[in-house]
Amino acid sequence: TNPAFKEVLSRIESHKDCRNLPMISFLILPMQRVTRLPLLMDTICQKTPKDSAKYENCKQALKEVSKVSPAGTGCAQGRAPQQCLSSGAALWPFPLVSSSRWLVKRGELTMYVEDTGLFSKRTSKQQVYFFLFNDVLIITKKK
Repeated sequence: TNPAFKEVLSRIESHKDCRNLPMISFLILPMQRVTRLPLLMDTICQKTPKDSAKYENCKQALKEVSKVSPAGTGCAQGRAPQQCLSSGAALWPFPLVSSSRWLVKRGELTMYVEDTGLFSKRTSKQQVYFFLFNDVLIITKKK
């Protein structure tokens, strides 16, 4: 409600070092880091050979890091959308992070794309990564 505060905040947010990001994005960063840990550990487990001795350690680490949930994140069923897509949240035309949205499954898939021309029909394969939430499916390509 303080106009002077709003003016200073606006000036800070528009500074080139802040890259025009709102203050809330800086306040949320520590929470996002904590929620990304299970995702990172899960990815490490997926890349670790199941027959290696490190795999069991990896699974145990994933189990332990999944127990950590910062208070006030509103994680539905212990999993929040920001675990997967927090860095790209500004790119979506709808609010990705929501207390009523949670991650159901994610993974890599092979997508078959059919290109039909006038006299030919061609099928190509693309590797995609999907995120299935309780109310939306997002299909992405790796950069």
